[in-house]
Amino acid sequence: MPKQTYWTPRRTLPLGRRTYIVGILNLTPDSFSDGGQYASDDLAVQHFHAMVKAGATMIDVGGESTRPGYVPVTADEEMARVVPLIEAVRSQTDVLISVDTSKAEVADAALAAGADIVNDVWGAQKDPDMVDVIARNEAPCILMHNRPAEEAGTGDVMESIIRFLKKSVALVCEAGLRKDAICLDPGLGFGKTYEENWEVIRRLPELKALGYPVLLGASRKSMIAKLLDLPDPADRLSGTLATTALGIQAGVDFIRVHDVLENSQCAKVMDHCLRYDQRD
Repeated sequence: MPKQTYWTPRRTLPLGRRTYIVGILNLTPDSFSDGGQYASDDLAVQHFHAMVKAGATMIDVGGESTRPGYVPVTADEEMARVVPLIEAVRSQTDVLISVDTSKAEVADAALAAGADIVNDVWGAQKDPDMVDVIARNEAPCILMHNRPAEEAGTGDVMESIIRFLKKSVALVCEAGLRKDAICLDPGLGFGKTYEENWEVIRRLPELKALGYPVLLGASRKSMIAKLLDLPDPADRLSGTLATTALGIQAGVDFIRVHDVLENSQCAKVMDHCLRYDQRD
């Protein structure tokens, strides 16, 4: 049986043999964990390369916060934050770059600047032009589940996630995107109650059963803060590492994190124990 892969124009990643670490680079003043830390170009470039050195296979670059109560920014402002950084590092590295945006215009500009992947927190369902941008650029995508906050706690959360993501997959496939260029994200913290977030962690195999690679993003999130009573995001590393280990045990392929080195080491240990027989 052929090995499953995640295709990008830059390289094809084999799945099932190891877990890939996605480093978070927020170029925003108001992100919940590291807002404002990398607002200058020099600091952002330095942090980008530091995460690559620490073990990141992909860097996820974002120019608009999606924290609860965030203030939306215009597409022009978002592009002004992410495009120069992508242009600056693209000639310096071959690492994969994803752009974290739900705006088609931003995604298009970021891809033109050298980004490889579109990471849409609304699963290509918010901006009606996003599907066209993904298809026209033949851009691999990460499709995340999201819903309005008032819908949190209604119905079966995993059924809602799967129904939403099946629609997202159908949209990009009907537009011509190849199936091995699609990754799914259950969207921890987005339109979910505290308990629903933990239920998603417990039920990750149901999402994996759809047959696509899965990305998990629990890093430093409020679900960890509430469980461990840790108001400072910088104190949530241990809890994050536990979710990383649980995700890998459930078969997750990508882990999106702030603390790349520690999560990379955790993944390496878990992979050595659980995926040893999958290596060449």
